[in-house]
Amino acid sequence: MYSGSGFSDWEIGDITVIIHNDVYHLFHLIIPNHDYIAHATSIDGISWRRVNNALFVGNPGEWDDDMLWTMHVCEVNGRFEMYYTGLQRRDRGGISRIGLAVSDNLIDWKKKKKVNFPIESKGIFYEASNTNPRKWISFRDPFRFEHEGEVYLLICARSTTGPVSRRGCVGIVKITNDIVERLPPLLYPMVYDDIECPCIFQLHNRFYLIGSIREDIKVRYWSAAAFFGDYQSFDLDILLPQGNYAARIVQDGNHLLVYNFFYAYGKIDALRVLPPPKEIDADENGRLILKTYYRWEEMVTKTIQQCAIKEIEHLLSNPASSSSLEPDHWRFESKRGYEIFCFEKPSTSYIWEGLLTVEGMGKLGLVCDIDKYGNGYFISIDMLHGLVEIRAWGFNPLNNRQNFIFNNIQSGFFYAIRKNTFYFKLIRYGHYIELSINDIVILTLMDYTYSGSGIGLYSASSVIALQNSIVKILPDPVDEYASQKKEMDELKK
Repeated sequence: MYSGSGFSDWEIGDITVIIHNDVYHLFHLIIPNHDYIAHATSIDGISWRRVNNALFVGNPGEWDDDMLWTMHVCEVNGRFEMYYTGLQRRDRGGISRIGLAVSDNLIDWKKKKKVNFPIESKGIFYEASNTNPRKWISFRDPFRFEHEGEVYLLICARSTTGPVSRRGCVGIVKITNDIVERLPPLLYPMVYDDIECPCIFQLHNRFYLIGSIREDIKVRYWSAAAFFGDYQSFDLDILLPQGNYAARIVQDGNHLLVYNFFYAYGKIDALRVLPPPKEIDADENGRLILKTYYRWEEMVTKTIQQCAIKEIEHLLSNPASSSSLEPDHWRFESKRGYEIFCFEKPSTSYIWEGLLTVEGMGKLGLVCDIDKYGNGYFISIDMLHGLVEIRAWGFNPLNNRQNFIFNNIQSGFFYAIRKNTFYFKLIRYGHYIELSINDIVILTLMDYTYSGSGIGLYSASSVIALQNSIVKILPDPVDEYASQKKEMDELKK
């Protein structure tokens, strides 16, 4: 896990990831100063260590002497290019422009001075200094993409027309032999203030645009049959649920990964963390879906079968509840009220999966990090409406007028399951929580509220059967600072 934290807990900003020689390279902004672009590396895409910083703001008077914003790093003809956003002090940071830096090794970067760089808005299709009611210009967050031999930059920009709060669009710039041509927006949905950190990829003969939306702190997507096609959204157009932001994609062999940072506690000035990546795929209708990262299975150190778990506790001692435990078939029932059926988790980090069958019209869900008082995380699963919610629920000793904690942390949607059986996979890794239903990731988040020892199920007027359940033990997360210290100690020897 990685947060990049120093003086404050929310220093990590927008990101880009590139894989070279089997090493994952993460570049990210430093919040709130935006004075340099940090660099970290990883061998598994999950645990990171900092290396030399990549780029710093310019000297006084240069076009990027105020702040550095979102960047994209890519390999081009054996070298590496970083397209990045810069602000200038004399503009009071009100105008964003796109610059270029190059490197031979991803470590040492040199800003490139070209005739047409930095690139800025000229006001033809996009807001400029004389067509800008907001008084600051979005022309930023570049993403380089090659299509049919041509080079394009996707840009977070704003149209010159439409309601002021709905002008956000994905702008596009074509670069041919250092000649810059500003084209009409690739996407202008007339919905959002900005479409931040846009990026594009091709999957199963379709093109997909993704962008981060400040209004609800989610990552959404659009699709078209052709690069310059008519990009449309789906009924469920959320790629990453609330709290996940600044998503960027990277090709990892046959796996298309999406990385992002996460706002802990739903606050932009709280702890920001880089969670593990997810894999992107599409269903038979062309809708994007998330899959669990393939490297989780490589990390498993031990597998515990359902039949090896002997003790299940009725945590609330509800007299209307009952359970029946056969080696590979557990049956739980609570005729009225709640009951939590839980067992001791074998490790702080694990994957728990199994086949759930539900009878009746009552409520059900999973629990994790539950203590003996019933404080922990409750994951409700509404199969009728296709809604999953995770909440931190427990006792609040600090407020006798409201002596409970009941915080809905994140919700996710899936297409309602008509049958009464589904497969779940719950990943708990450090403070990371991920839930999949029928192999599609629904919840992905970080939270630091609870760390109890119990995991299990809850029932409220429902009958639940659990089959084919296994718990896979994962190693504990590597602390980024411990990793950094170990390397420095080895260098001193």
